[in-house]
Amino acid sequence: MEQNNTYDASQIQVLEGLEAVRRRPGMYIGSTDSRGLHHLVYEIVDNAIDEAMAGYCTHIYVTIHPDNSVTVVDNGRGIPVDIQKQTGKSALEVALTMLHAGGKFGGSGYKVSGGLHGVGLSVVNALSYLLVAEVRRNGHIYRQICERGVKKTEVEIVGDCGADEHGTSITFHPDPDIFDEVDYEYEILIRRLRELAFLNAGVTIIVIDERPEEKLENSFCYMGGIREFVSYLNKNKTALHAEPIYFKAAQSDDPMETASVEVAMQYNDGYNEDIYSFANNIHTPEGGSHLVGYKTALTRVINNYARKAKILKDNDANLSGEDVREGLTAIVSVKLVEPQFEGQTKTKLGNAYIKGMVDSAVSDGLSVYMEEHPAESRLIIDKCLQASRAREAARKAREQTRRKSALESASLPGKLADCSEKDPSKCELFIVEGDSAGGSAKEGRDRHFQAILPLRGKILNVEKTRLDKMLGNAEIRCMITAFGAGLDSEFDETKLRYHKIICMTDADVDGSHIRTLLLTFFFRHMRPMIEKGYVYIAQPPLYLIKKANIEKYVYSDEELERTLDEIGRDRITVQRYKGLGEMNPEQLWDTTMDPEKRIMLQVTMDDAIAADQVFTVLMGDQVEPRREFIEMNSKLVADLDI
Repeated sequence: MEQNNTYDASQIQVLEGLEAVRRRPGMYIGSTDSRGLHHLVYEIVDNAIDEAMAGYCTHIYVTIHPDNSVTVVDNGRGIPVDIQKQTGKSALEVALTMLHAGGKFGGSGYKVSGGLHGVGLSVVNALSYLLVAEVRRNGHIYRQICERGVKKTEVEIVGDCGADEHGTSITFHPDPDIFDEVDYEYEILIRRLRELAFLNAGVTIIVIDERPEEKLENSFCYMGGIREFVSYLNKNKTALHAEPIYFKAAQSDDPMETASVEVAMQYNDGYNEDIYSFANNIHTPEGGSHLVGYKTALTRVINNYARKAKILKDNDANLSGEDVREGLTAIVSVKLVEPQFEGQTKTKLGNAYIKGMVDSAVSDGLSVYMEEHPAESRLIIDKCLQASRAREAARKAREQTRRKSALESASLPGKLADCSEKDPSKCELFIVEGDSAGGSAKEGRDRHFQAILPLRGKILNVEKTRLDKMLGNAEIRCMITAFGAGLDSEFDETKLRYHKIICMTDADVDGSHIRTLLLTFFFRHMRPMIEKGYVYIAQPPLYLIKKANIEKYVYSDEELERTLDEIGRDRITVQRYKGLGEMNPEQLWDTTMDPEKRIMLQVTMDDAIAADQVFTVLMGDQVEPRREFIEMNSKLVADLDI
């Protein structure tokens, strides 16, 4: 067959208007799944928050309508509607239909902005099959309607309003041709919008869901800003000092380096470090210069105070960064003119000058606090000293679990049935509960790329345990050794021996508990495994249905009822699997382990703050929050089999 190798100008496409967004939506909103769908709302809300940061907006309303369209209303200045000289079009039309157009370039429209690239509104417009924009300003109500990014009406005056009324209303209908689903999840929106209210003290955000029979409504306004954020994160923990430590600073000498820093922090009696950093309201999970500045100053100030107060003697070693951050919950929020984010996902802040600014703010603010609060400071130092002693004990325990080399199989735990494949990207490790299920899994697996690690009983609850005690637990040591990548700050992804680590537990209450214990361990001590998408949950079937020559596995009670309705209920045998050990090796392979047929859930870090709170509630020391959680969610369990 003759190939046409011609490559000339005729094959170069120029996409007009917003067609590029519709052709490659993932470049602009990350994905077209649920995450991208919800991102549309955040893009519009971020514009309103930018108005709030500029001092012009106090209230934002977000409403989900029964048809899954969304309206975002703010009382900011309202998008300008006069003619933009460069294009000869209304500024509203330019903002709706042109990429990289807005008041966020050049520093005049907004000094500080979360929507940095001027693409938010136009991208939402491009990915909606219908968008209606209304602006209240100059005593009039202006409207423009677009379909799939193309204007359908000119900017028109459709009514009058009070001379002092101002703001913008955007109603958009996500395009089902673009998105895998268009069903908004109220709780996902609530989490992000609550976070924005914490980060912008005094701004009121009201969220309404009109879809249920009883309309849902939440209102968020936190006059204490990130101080209340820290209190919220610590609400299910026992704080060492009653009020969060708070300080802020601003710098405006250089117009291009105008910035402000806010820090709120509070220690609790737990062992985990929960520090969340934000730049212009954008969560930066990979940290960056602002977080480096915070950590550096925190360690230095606490060591200086401990030595000045003679708590650390001359011959004592300094407390490490890990020591001073144990049990710490903190929010570090910076707002700056020209943020430089590393990567399109805006996960790491790169502005070098922010490091020094945060360092200086923390040095001054925390030093003053510790001088003025000696009793609380002593509690903090004692907590850090305990962490230091435990760290030294853990260091010795860790040495026993550290894997020497991928080739030294003798260092692997004896109960591990390893695979022959050496490329981690092709290897899977099933963590199985008990010897019975472990036996079936070992016999049923594909030995080439599937490894089996059976665990005996329930592992330690690491939420309530210090590192040294945790490393004394045989089952946890087995997992650390089998994975090969270490843990906590020493975790090295390049040494991870499997890129699929699959929790395969029984489909009962005990199995769910073991799975939660495992996920708590991964989340607290091997978080990169979750962040990189290496952790999965197997989905074994609940029932085997037999009728004549029909055999069918079903995975939920709802699917069981549907199947029985389809094939009839006469002379049917239904086998309920109480545990994986009840399946023979062939059944386990066919239903749960065969890559061609199995169903698995990938564990993600979409909302680390929410995940942190759930683990604290379910696995922490406080009983009352756990009881409330069970009472609130018990209605979701239709038929609990204990």
